[in-house]
Amino acid sequence: MTYKASNNKEIEVVIVRKNNKHIYFRVKEDLKIYVTCPIYLSVNNILKMIGENEKDILRMYDKAYEKSRDNELFLYLGKKYYIVIKKDNVGVTFESDNVITPTKKALELFYNTEVDRVFKSEVEIAKKCFTNLPEFTLKYRNMLTRWGVCNPSKKTVTLNTELLKKDINLLDYVIIHELCHFFEPNHSKKFWNLVGLAYPDYKNARKALKS
Repeated sequence: MTYKASNNKEIEVVIVRKNNKHIYFRVKEDLKIYVTCPIYLSVNNILKMIGENEKDILRMYDKAYEKSRDNELFLYLGKKYYIVIKKDNVGVTFESDNVITPTKKALELFYNTEVDRVFKSEVEIAKKCFTNLPEFTLKYRNMLTRWGVCNPSKKTVTLNTELLKKDINLLDYVIIHELCHFFEPNHSKKFWNLVGLAYPDYKNARKALKS
């Protein structure tokens, strides 16, 4: 069952019935309220007593929340999120400045899935800026020194997976930049003019990627 606090936060409640006289409240790192209570105590009375002790319970909740919050940051499309490990969380979800995940591995899988989804989507949008663009194979991998690589002879475009951490406008610039190499292989004036037609703010994008 869940308890809706005065701040509208819904918190799951786990009832542990024991042969004792008193009721105890705890909030663990899974961010659930654990109620240890006498066997005979009804659910309505339990909820009532949670309400009477809400201030202390929410204080425990905040402490458990901070403990569950990883110091590591997750960068996604230009924003920073604190990683919160919540084992019973279904998939990866975003809440305010937090990304909530059941495991680090699940977060890695989410990142790789998003690389595929976002990159393909943005490439399809960028392709509309060109006519006579050849068919090409889109690849992505982690690269230390380049944001993207275009190989006109092999008809491939490779994007750096680290771009998913950047603002989506910067990803769009890199895509435009690499697609322009199908028409102008060198960084000539003609090349930059072509980039400017599809992405007028390319100079600021270049600066942002270098910073």
